Amino acid sequence: MTYIVTEACIRCKYMDCVEVCPVDCFYEGENMLVIHPDECIDCGVCEPECPAEAIKPDTEPGLEKWLELNTEYASKWPNITIKREPPADADEWQGVSGKFDAYFSPEPGEGD
Repeated sequence: MTYIVTEACIRCKYMDCVEVCPVDCFYEGENMLVIHPDECIDCGVCEPECPAEAIKPDTEPGLEKWLELNTEYASKWPNITIKREPPADADEWQGVSGKFDAYFSPEPGEGD
């Protein structure tokens, strides 16, 4: 098992999770984060820290697409270990559905 980041992170990107990760397995895209599945030690400390409830165990049904996305972009995006301010409009995007098709960006974020 590993933890993965799902659609709920898109345009929210709160980054509370990166501070608690003991193995620094988060990677930053322009408007969301992903977890590197091979680096995640399945400790679960990040899951309750996410205000958007975007972090899920990959054992939940229907998350195969998100496991693939996390795997792909963790190798393309820079590592992030320090929490920064979330986007100014993050709260407005929390709970919005359909964000992947409309707003996902493959562009990398700043990282550390």
